[in-house]
Amino acid sequence: MYDRILLPTDGGAPAEQALENALDLAEQYDAELHLLNVVDTTVFAGEVETGPVVEQFEQTGTTTVETLVEAVRERGHDRVVGDVVHGRPHTGILSYVEKNDIDLIVMGTRGRTGLDRYLLGSVTEKVVRLSDVPVLTVRHKSE
Repeated sequence: MYDRILLPTDGGAPAEQALENALDLAEQYDAELHLLNVVDTTVFAGEVETGPVVEQFEQTGTTTVETLVEAVRERGHDRVVGDVVHGRPHTGILSYVEKNDIDLIVMGTRGRTGLDRYLLGSVTEKVVRLSDVPVLTVRHKSE
């Protein structure tokens, strides 16, 4: 049913909780698990020198993905791919899905409502609305 499962991650707790679900499904279906970090380069003004900042974000994303890839392999699932791309988070995710023939997206969500969600937006919500493949959302359980 699922050959390639994508978990977009920013290294936060919601993505960490979603990883458990993604890994369970990958093991159940013997699917390749893709771990993706999108470096949001659209938040910077056009005239500002962003090279060092973007490099830092990319390094943080790379470290996050490499750490998760290693954790997945330690759990015995060798079919894992890690990647870091640039762009708007939701468009980066959807583009990755198309380019890599992803069958399922598993995403964490903070469960924001009201004004917080309106002001901050929701990458997960945008992906759910625009994705051509199924999206499993995992709500973050705060301590």
